[in-house]
Amino acid sequence: MYGVSESIINVENVSFSYGQKTDILSDVSLRVAQGDYLGLIGPNGGGKTTLLKIMLGLLKPRTGVVSLFGVPLGRFRQWSRIGYVSQRAIAFDALFPVTVEEVVRMGRYAKRGFFRRLTAEDMQKAEEALKDVEMAEFRKRRVSDLSGGQKQRVFLARALASEPDCIVLDEPTSGVDHETEERFFELLRMLNQERGMTLVLVSHDLERIAREASAVAVVDCSLRYYADPNEALVHEEGTAHAHAVHH
Repeated sequence: MYGVSESIINVENVSFSYGQKTDILSDVSLRVAQGDYLGLIGPNGGGKTTLLKIMLGLLKPRTGVVSLFGVPLGRFRQWSRIGYVSQRAIAFDALFPVTVEEVVRMGRYAKRGFFRRLTAEDMQKAEEALKDVEMAEFRKRRVSDLSGGQKQRVFLARALASEPDCIVLDEPTSGVDHETEERFFELLRMLNQERGMTLVLVSHDLERIAREASAVAVVDCSLRYYADPNEALVHEEGTAHAHAVHH
């Protein structure tokens, strides 16, 4: 097990702009430690998805430094340690004839390397991930035949199958009904509290995040960090109200 406060993601003084335009992110610093459950919120266009892409190495910051598990991003190779569930999981291509089991096993390739044959242990880990998300009975079903909530669970299982230390989720419950959302958050709570899994969850729903996360970062070009999610609720909703009054 790691030291209590091992740094999983470290973002220091990061600024980013697309082309010559003004900065989308300006001097943003953020640290995610082992066991954290961080809610990342902010208005559309405020830069939260951009920050996420920078953390995952998909975009290069104009200035600043990002490291994962203490390793500068440019040298980081252990990508199986970070699982990713995108909001596009629900819009899975209906014509792609892949089964639930096959999708989850893809998570093992992240750990093993794409041209290696999967072992009995890999199959076992994929099966365990399916059980974790309560989707084992659907293993032979085509993903395109599942409901939105079931797809989300399958893509969470794929992330879990690579045995990551941290899972990053981008608006994972957009487009699912209330009951499905509740069950998904229950699952995330179990992963964080019982398994010690580090979670970074992007959302636009501050109230929900304040109930779930252990800390909140508000991204709106710059970044405001709240170690107490309830403080974010009080301060940010007050700010939003003040903006509404002034406009």
